[in-house]
Amino acid sequence: MPIVVDIDVMLARRKMSVGELADRVGITPANLAVLKNGRAKAVRFTTLAALCEVLECQPGDLLRWEAESLADEATPAGRHL
Repeated sequence: MPIVVDIDVMLARRKMSVGELADRVGITPANLAVLKNGRAKAVRFTTLAALCEVLECQPGDLLRWEAESLADEATPAGRHL
């Protein structure tokens, strides 16, 4: 998928765990993991806003577009996970 989720980058910069972020945002760690690992089909604007508030960042710090050919090279045998 050409949308890449960089929540792990912001977590590292803020020295925050997935569990702490999930707690502060008000979602389950499992749902945050689905989003963080790029497996989510959608994200609610309210969730995105809460993530930005807690991480003190902009939506573009968490989500970015990447061309399909680059995304294919990043996964084994061009498979999408």
